[in-house]
Amino acid sequence: MLTEDQVRQDLDEIRTYYSMRDLFDKAPREIKAEALFEKLEQYHSVMRKAPAKLYVLYVALYVNNSTQVVVAEEWAYTKEHVRDLNKRLVEYLISKLNREFVF
Repeated sequence: MLTEDQVRQDLDEIRTYYSMRDLFDKAPREIKAEALFEKLEQYHSVMRKAPAKLYVLYVALYVNNSTQVVVAEEWAYTKEHVRDLNKRLVEYLISKLNREFVF
């Protein structure tokens, strides 16, 4: 069972991948990060079915490497509201990933 801490660590890895995607893509085939790519596929498969607001938050924060402060400013939300949305995103991921995948 995935915990909140594990999901947050995974999201940090996903953010790292997208912020340094060129380096990952240039890595030799022999050392490709298979576990990371499996994780990406699991998270993406769950997010494909997510409510729209959680989906765009996931893309903004973890794929586009934005911060909660920047998202709040761009979306005209308070920082607290974006923080709460991110908490809902984490809860959504925990629920769906634990149902769909064995960890």
